[in-house]
Amino acid sequence: MNDAIEQPPMKKGLSGTALRVATVVPLIPIIIWMMFAGPPWHWLWPTFILAAVAIGAYELMGMHAPSSRGLRSWGSMTAVLFAYTLIFTTTASAVYGAVLVIILGAMAWTLLQDDPLDDASVRVGWLLGTPVYVGGTLAAVALVRDFDPTGAWVLLTMVLAWGSDTAAYFVGRKFGKTKLAPRISPKKTLEGSAGGLGAAVVGALIMSLFLPGLGPIDAIALGILGGAAGQAGDLFMSVLKRSSGVKDSGGILPGHGGILDRADALAFTAPATWAYGHFIVGF
Repeated sequence: MNDAIEQPPMKKGLSGTALRVATVVPLIPIIIWMMFAGPPWHWLWPTFILAAVAIGAYELMGMHAPSSRGLRSWGSMTAVLFAYTLIFTTTASAVYGAVLVIILGAMAWTLLQDDPLDDASVRVGWLLGTPVYVGGTLAAVALVRDFDPTGAWVLLTMVLAWGSDTAAYFVGRKFGKTKLAPRISPKKTLEGSAGGLGAAVVGALIMSLFLPGLGPIDAIALGILGGAAGQAGDLFMSVLKRSSGVKDSGGILPGHGGILDRADALAFTAPATWAYGHFIVGF
């Protein structure tokens, strides 16, 4: 008589929520320290942002050309070049030089590579758009760090982006009935969107207590602007992922996906915050 061999019980992995928390929590103190670190560590924050740009651009190019490492690498390098130029230079000629490199690179790749012509226009669009979308938007996360007081406006930007995103999720889940953009993201609702904007305004008002240059009226306006920009960025990224047939932009952050999956709202909220702080508040 053969006795059945008992199999050891399967180890259960972390749930989705637990995995997301376990991934992010250890990074929070490091990120906050880099945001507020002064000399001689002032360079760490822009370096961190440039690294995020490199990975995010590589992910974005991979949606169109998952098998072409060269194409993905070129898109990543030009995105870093564009972001670096915006962060560390103040002259229009430097920005124009970076744009020329992006254009000439896209032209050279299109003319010299033996790639199919039927999707050449799409490939050119990705080569031109990736540096601007990833490098141009995430550079603002580094730029707002220079607003007074140092680092606080970065925290404000994160509150606007992720506070709105989180509130929209939970409000929409509880009260959502009217679809916001069913063709793009069927689960998002107008009620959730309104809840997200409300949370962004509340977050901005709370942050304004610690930001001397941001009064209550400005906080309300920026909360609406930043919250709306973040929601638009989320929807924009959903369009890109759906058109590319992927669920996540990457897998570097377990439970979250890729860099762009976490930074899609931030990528639009940061430029909106920088523009408001620079042109309206006067930094």
